[in-house]
Amino acid sequence: MDTPPVTAARPSVAPAGEGTDARRAGRPPFARLLVANRGEIAVRVIRACRELGVESVAVYSDADTDARHVRAADHAVRVGPASPRESYLAGDRIIEAALTTGAEAVHPGYGFLSERATFAEACTAAGLVFVGPAAATLAGLGDKLAARRAASAAGVPVVRGTLEPAVLDRPADVARVAEVAAGIGWPLLGKAAAGGGGRGMRRVERAAELPEALAAASREAAAFFGDGAVYLERLIEGARHIEVQLLGDAAGTVVALGERDCSVQRRHQKLVEEAPAPGLTTGQRRELHALAVAVARAVGLRNAATCEFLRAPDGRFWFLEVNARLQVEHGVTELVTGLDLVHEQLWIAAGAPLSERVVRVAEGAASPRLHAIEVRLSAEDPARDFAPVPGLVTTWREPGGPGIRLDGWVEAGVRVGTEYDPLLAKLMVVAEDRGAALARLERALDEFEVGGLQTTLPFDRWLARHPAFREAELATDFVTRHWDGAADRAAAGRRAALAAIDGLGRAVPSGSPSFDPAADWNGHGRDAVERGLGGEDWRAVGLREATGRWPR
Repeated sequence: MDTPPVTAARPSVAPAGEGTDARRAGRPPFARLLVANRGEIAVRVIRACRELGVESVAVYSDADTDARHVRAADHAVRVGPASPRESYLAGDRIIEAALTTGAEAVHPGYGFLSERATFAEACTAAGLVFVGPAAATLAGLGDKLAARRAASAAGVPVVRGTLEPAVLDRPADVARVAEVAAGIGWPLLGKAAAGGGGRGMRRVERAAELPEALAAASREAAAFFGDGAVYLERLIEGARHIEVQLLGDAAGTVVALGERDCSVQRRHQKLVEEAPAPGLTTGQRRELHALAVAVARAVGLRNAATCEFLRAPDGRFWFLEVNARLQVEHGVTELVTGLDLVHEQLWIAAGAPLSERVVRVAEGAASPRLHAIEVRLSAEDPARDFAPVPGLVTTWREPGGPGIRLDGWVEAGVRVGTEYDPLLAKLMVVAEDRGAALARLERALDEFEVGGLQTTLPFDRWLARHPAFREAELATDFVTRHWDGAADRAAAGRRAALAAIDGLGRAVPSGSPSFDPAADWNGHGRDAVERGLGGEDWRAVGLREATGRWPR
């Protein structure tokens, strides 16, 4: 793509009145903005820019030369080879690309550089507006221990644990840390102070496991975040993971726009999110939102962030951390509130205060009128503990219809590599209540067809129909307790073959486990098969299983 001529950049912090005047006059918040990311979030931000009349600049690595976000942007600049460290994590190259193309602002998306205080500071020093919290805020919240201390000082309940790193440099340290751990209570977690996304986290059941678990967590934290500091935190078993969406402006106004339940996880990484969190009363929502706003005010939040909590089985909320950026799951809040959070981010970064509409939404956030659910579709094999599966996408047919939103970057012919996160798309549905949203999710997942590589579609389809999920019996150990990927794959093969022998013109998928369909038929009979499927028509189930559910 072309590289436009250089134009003068704005001051790094837009004057407070400038964004307000532009918004009232119908002008865009910025003339040109660089998106320092890739994949679906880059496409998402570029679309928002297009709607606001902001020219977009994409950056890309050699692996993404013809990627969807590159084609969607007005301009694009190569920043390096496929390795993230030499491209999407190379802050100096990204800033150079912004200055060369005359961009006034930089939106980091999520992941990569989005929470790096040094990158935000470098943008400011270069005269660019960083679309996100200030560098000082990022520095404070990027250290999970500092965030825990800030929340505790604000009177917000913090999960029991340490407020300083657990140091094991000398033999005497082991006994001291073990004594502290015993005071916290077992089981507990060793967690990276600079971590996120489940990295640098280890479960510890007893004192004897402590040294090895903390050493492993520290090594992983150092490798992923450049900081090996770890701390101890009590593991609240059977808890739900619930987070609150926040927005704050330069005038110090902070609001909560509702909460999301993110309890369905694997290896402490989210798989499904929904808004609002099922089962909370209006009063409980107000309590939770107030706690989140208190933390945000304590750290001087400006722009978008998410405050994360655990809800214990006894109903109490405990602060976990703050993610000072746009979240992967921000779309479900948008579907419930009708807001565009990227639009709001850009206006706040341009110096505008929170709009009257945002304030109205916040006032009614404890009484939501819609329900939205998101499932993440990744290039992973859920039958093998969600192991990444690179490959060529040969078929990509997206669902459609009322209440369906799909944020993605993949299409047929795209090769998914190993360099980046395996997330392909986020399927979201919205309806008048949770039951209707679940029905819509089932329908959309059945319409979704992906071929050529394994994805998490089998897990998503299983989850949408699981009785415990449908009854909102949610907890962070849901997947561990309920999902058996190998068994589900074997059952899928049997049902697909039963559909084939009924003369429906479908061949048994090459990836299905081998078995004798006739023996299966003679041993169980059609009625027994249908009873085993919960009364659902076995032909329909078989066809669904046969359509690319477990491709090789």
